[in-house]
Order: sequence, then C-alpha cells, then structure tokens
Amino acid sequence: MRADEPHPEVQVVLEQIAALDALPLKQFGARGARDIFGQFTADADEPEVDRTHDLTVPGYVPEAGEQREAVPVRHYRPGGADEGPFPTVVFFHGGGFVIGDLDSHDVVCRHVCAKANVNVVAVDYRRAPENPFPAAVEDAYAAVTHVAENPEEFDADGQLAVMGDSAGGTLAAVVSLMARDRDDGEASGASRTSSDEQRESDGSPSIDRQVLVYPAVDAKRDYDSWEENSEGYFLVEEDILWFFDCYFGSDLHELNPYAFPMEAKRHGNLPPATVVTAGFDPLRDEGAAYARVLRDAGVDVTHRNYDDVIHGFISMLAPPVSIDRAHEAVDAIVADLRETFE
Repeated sequence: MRADEPHPEVQVVLEQIAALDALPLKQFGARGARDIFGQFTADADEPEVDRTHDLTVPGYVPEAGEQREAVPVRHYRPGGADEGPFPTVVFFHGGGFVIGDLDSHDVVCRHVCAKANVNVVAVDYRRAPENPFPAAVEDAYAAVTHVAENPEEFDADGQLAVMGDSAGGTLAAVVSLMARDRDDGEASGASRTSSDEQRESDGSPSIDRQVLVYPAVDAKRDYDSWEENSEGYFLVEEDILWFFDCYFGSDLHELNPYAFPMEAKRHGNLPPATVVTAGFDPLRDEGAAYARVLRDAGVDVTHRNYDDVIHGFISMLAPPVSIDRAHEAVDAIVADLRETFE
C-alpha cells in the first residue's frame, strides 16, 4: 500500500516542509501551529463558483433550556447554466481537531462545488484544546441536521453527503453513525444523554454518501503504517499524539464510538462510503481497515489508496502547493458524488 518512495512532486513538498523546520507542530502550541499551517493555505479563488456566503447555523443543544451556540459555516453555491436546487455536501476540514479552518480548505470546497455541481457547506467547528471533545462532534452534527432540515436556505434539493479529511473525515464518519443511531433509536455503544433524547424526537438527517479522506477512526495504534510513517512525511507521530491529548483530555473518551468510529458495536445500515488513504500516512492502515469493516457490514464502499503521497495531500490543489495526485483524488471523489446524486 506504499510506493518505494513518494511521488517526485511530493518530495518537493517534503523539502519545503523540512526547510521551515516547523515539525513537530506541538512545539509552537495551538496558536503557533495554526499560524504555521496557514502558510500552506492555497492563495487562489479558483475554480470559480457562483458565490460564497458566510453565515451561522444553530448549534447543538447541550442541555434542555440552555442557549444554543451558533456554528459558523461557509456556503459555496455552484455556477454554470443550472439554476438549482442542487445536492449538498457538508464538509469538515482537517487539522487534528486543533488546526485548520474554513480558509485552509477553501480550495477543496471550491473544486468539489464546481466540479460536482453541488452546494458545499463547510463547517467551522470548535477546535481543541479550547473546546475539547465532544464540541467538534456537536457542531458537526448540528450543522448537518440544520442543512438537512432547511434545504431552501441553501438552494438544496434534499440530497445530502458528508465529507471531510483527516479529523474532518473522522467527523464525517461520526455524523453518519449518529444519524443512523438516532434514526434507529439507539446509541452506538455510547451512553445516552438527555440531549440525545431531545434530538431523537426531532428526527435525524438522511445522508446519501460519506466521503472519508484519510480519517482517524481507531484508538488503537498497532498498525504497520504508524511505524512505517512515524516521521519524515509531514504528519508525525508526535503531533498525532499531541492532537489527541488536546482533543480528548482523558483516554476514556477514546472508547466512545463518536470519538473513534471503529469502536461502534455495528457498522451496518450506514451510507455508501468513499474512503481515501495515502501510502506515506500514519493513518493509512486504519482507514483501510475501516473500509473493510464497512464492506463486511454490507455497506457499499469504494476505497482508493494513493500509494505515493502523504497525509494532507487532498488540499494540494493550487499554489503554494499543487500536485497532480490531489487533482486525481478530487476528480474521483467528484465522480462518486455525481453517481450518488444522479
């Protein structure tokens, strides 16, 4: 599942990263790491979309009677001859639940919006360590629920997919589990709360596809890819463990299926899945394992492993970092979405 060496374009990227002398990111703390990560943000408003609009949607209700926290989102509306309504993809950015934001993945959202001819609603969920688990999960589920229940607000036709990379891929998988569990009237091994029961009465979003790009899905770290790719390929083991410390605080949370979806008691009756993994990525093998678990449970799964790229490659679509493999992967995802939304 890993090539003999990274793709030549990826090797150039790795040289640029090494020149920054910025790894591990944990040495800079959360705010400093966000600044460093921002240096790799694509500086391009391409491809063109009809419009983008920043707004907020209601957040998850933590307890009955408490004020909802608004969740910032960015709506990308496709252009072209079609006047809508359009299918919708709710997108969650990566960054270990600590770094990344709407701007860091703007280029990915634009490509999906323009090429698949879909709305994209990107979610600016709360990040750790300021807001540890389950804040990001609550924001992700609240955003998907609001989009599903208010299609007219987004010029949407009712068809819905969730997508994310890295931590965002985790959130896409978790939201798919939560939607199924609330529809089935059960929790995936997680303890129920009063807010769970509140949400259940409101119904759950119907999700047509989950797109999981190199997600973190398993609390176990006994995969070969962790050892093979522990350092030297952008995402280093030291930073992964730091991200987990920031996000979870306690190891007990890692047993929650809404933290790591592999912990769910069952994986059947979930939306069709696209799973993308990268050869030189510590998370490669757990992503592949999750694809197998879903397939064994009867879920329609398309798994694509790009054996000569690194974690984070999906965002490398425009300067300062642009590689062919990123365009290949996005085009393949777009094809899956188009097929789903036919």
